[in-house]
Amino acid sequence: MKRALDLVVSVIALAFLALPFALIILVLRFTGEGKVWYLQERVGYQGKRFRVYKFVTMRENSEYTGTKDITLRNDPRVLPVGRLLRKAKLNELPQIINVLKGDMSLVGWRPLMPASFAYYPEHVQERIIDLKPGLTGLGSIVFRDEEAIVARSDKPPQQVYRNHIAPYKGELELWYQEHQGFGLDLKILVATAWAVLFPHDQRHLEWFPGKPEDREKVESELGTG
Repeated sequence: MKRALDLVVSVIALAFLALPFALIILVLRFTGEGKVWYLQERVGYQGKRFRVYKFVTMRENSEYTGTKDITLRNDPRVLPVGRLLRKAKLNELPQIINVLKGDMSLVGWRPLMPASFAYYPEHVQERIIDLKPGLTGLGSIVFRDEEAIVARSDKPPQQVYRNHIAPYKGELELWYQEHQGFGLDLKILVATAWAVLFPHDQRHLEWFPGKPEDREKVESELGTG
């Protein structure tokens, strides 16, 4: 059922997104550094590495400069057009191709670069890979603006992610794994659309009773709430 949903939705989505994708490709081709596609290595199902498709939003070789694998709000490495794409999460939409290929599912844990994946506690790393990563997921919804959380803290970005965000985000992904089902997947997809359309409305987070305690604890620990 899950794979069937992935195939049907990804085919329909790519058909509807053909024109928007064409417009984004043209804009990227004639702005910034002139590049359109960015293929980035991520950790996936059973720990296997694969490359995700993304629209270019940052300067070339950004993963080796500045805060490296962690992107901050107002990060100087982000290109002007890329900033708009990232804000609306449009840069992630090409990953629908990964869903069609079978690298990913529509809903699951967000695939991370190897360096970022290592921030998860060991027990999370061991269990999380039993499912395919997703285009969206519960952790992605709750921490949709994690860049802002990291940027507001006076601690080093890697320390904030490793010691505060990653442990809780990992527990969210494991909670999804334990409660996964068609109904929960649909709810997460609707919640994702809600978060994009109404970024300042947090009511969709109340649709998942029983999930690990709210992110306010993270922000309280960091003094960013």
